[in-house]
Amino acid sequence: MTNDADIELANPAVDETLDAFHRGAFHLLQPRGRGHRAGMDAMLLAALVDDQRPIRVADLGAGAGAAGLAVAARLPQAEVTLFELSAEMATYARRSAALPQNAALHGRVDVVEADASLTGNARRAAGLADDAFHHVIMNPPFNDARDRVTPDGLKASAHAMTENLFESWIRTAGAIMLPGGQLSLIARPESIAEIIAACGKRFGAIEITPVHPRPGESAVRILLTAIKGSRSRLSLRSPLVMHDDPSSHRFSADVDDLNNGRAAYARKGR
Repeated sequence: MTNDADIELANPAVDETLDAFHRGAFHLLQPRGRGHRAGMDAMLLAALVDDQRPIRVADLGAGAGAAGLAVAARLPQAEVTLFELSAEMATYARRSAALPQNAALHGRVDVVEADASLTGNARRAAGLADDAFHHVIMNPPFNDARDRVTPDGLKASAHAMTENLFESWIRTAGAIMLPGGQLSLIARPESIAEIIAACGKRFGAIEITPVHPRPGESAVRILLTAIKGSRSRLSLRSPLVMHDDPSSHRFSADVDDLNNGRAAYARKGR
């Protein structure tokens, strides 16, 4: 899925692009022709954070920072920490956060180069502190490691799963989140069982929304939220349909609002 809000602007370096999101509310530097290109997935993930309080948000595997920056752009009281393992992508995230076009976000976005799968003292030493965040968001690598690997090393690292990835990332989310905090993620539908198992006793009140390209087509993504320490049962929400007109590539009105930061995708339960 591509993002119709990706607009290439003037004067980035030759090997990178400067892209506008949320109709110009924030901008993102990304490598040109390499790595993962942020788009609709990141914007839907950001829309899962619906909280007007002063909050601290962790974006695990943030890449260039699209989802975390989108949260900060829409929620003026949110402070966001972007955690990214790749030194190159962490540098893009830092540069994006410091752009003059993102002046409204200055002082509210931090970037930490860290591995989201670390545990115990190593995790804490890397900056992933216990009980520090109200929200943790993640868009983990979604390709099975057995799939054909792209020759683009930067893209491969962003897309290819490692063994027990959901278990390790969701374990970290549970450790760094305050009690009652919210986990939000976007993934492929085939990962549902693994994600639910990883939530285990750490998270309850799981809400899952299947995302369908068009009416009658199979889901291509799921949106999932869960609450740390809750014992409430799982619920399956009504599908989110990207294009409600089968003959058009235009996003449905609700999806367009989510994509461009005009609305949040609120949980049904609390």
